[in-house]
Amino acid sequence: MRLWQRLRQEAIYLLVAIQFLTRLPVPTLTGFEPVWLERSSAYFPIVGALVGAISAVVYILGCAVWSQPVAAILALATGIAATGAFHEDGLADTADGLGGGQTREQRLAIMKDSRIGTYGTAALLIALSLKAACLASLGPLAGALSLIAAHAGGRVVPVVASALVPYAGEAGTAKVAPVHPTRARVAFAIATGVLPFALIPFGLALGAALVGTLVAALLLARAHRSIGGQTGDVLGAAEQVFEVAVLLVLAGTWW
Repeated sequence: MRLWQRLRQEAIYLLVAIQFLTRLPVPTLTGFEPVWLERSSAYFPIVGALVGAISAVVYILGCAVWSQPVAAILALATGIAATGAFHEDGLADTADGLGGGQTREQRLAIMKDSRIGTYGTAALLIALSLKAACLASLGPLAGALSLIAAHAGGRVVPVVASALVPYAGEAGTAKVAPVHPTRARVAFAIATGVLPFALIPFGLALGAALVGTLVAALLLARAHRSIGGQTGDVLGAAEQVFEVAVLLVLAGTWW
C-alpha cells in the first residue's frame, strides 16, 4: 500500500511539472502544496522530452509536405505553443536585464518588467533563427531526435542550477518561489535528461551535451557576477542557450 501511495504521489508531481512547464491539459489537482513544485523538478526533463516529441512529430510530418525550413519553423512554433513561450520569455528578460542594467538592482528590475527591449528582441530572433536553420539542415529523423534530446537535456539545466546556484532575487516577491531540489531528484533529472541522447550517435551526443552544458554554465556564471545568482528568468535563458548549442553542434556534425 505504501508503494502504491508513493507512486501515486510521484505521478502527481509529474502532473505538476507538466502544468508548470507547459500549456498541455492535465487533470485538476486538489490540495496543492508549495513543496510539490520543488519535488516536481525531477520530472522537468521528462516534460521536456514530451514537448520535444510533439515538436518532432510536427517536424517529420512537415518535411513530408513542405520543405525542411518550413517544417522547422512549424516544429518550433508547436513547441512554443505547447509551453506558452515559457523559457523564451526568460531568455528575453535575461538578455534585457543583463544587457541593459548598470547595477544589480536595475538588472533585476528590468527582468521583472513585462515589456521586451532591444536586447531581448535580438536574443529571441537570434535563438529562434539558429534553431530553425539548424533543424532545416538536418534530415527528418535526425532533426526529430535532436529536438527530443535538446528539449530534454535543456530542462536538466534549471534543476541543476536551482540546486547549485544561489537565488538572486527577493524570494518574497518572486512569481514562483525558488526551489531547492534534493540530490536524489537532481540525479533523477540528470539521468532522464541524458537518456534521449542515447538515440544519437555517441560521439555526437557527448559533444553536443558538453557544449550545451558549457554554454549554459557560462550564462549562469555571467548572471552570478551581474546579479548575484539565478532567477526564474535566468533559468529559462540557460535552458534556451542549451537547446541552441545542442542543435548547433548536431547540425554541424551529423551527416
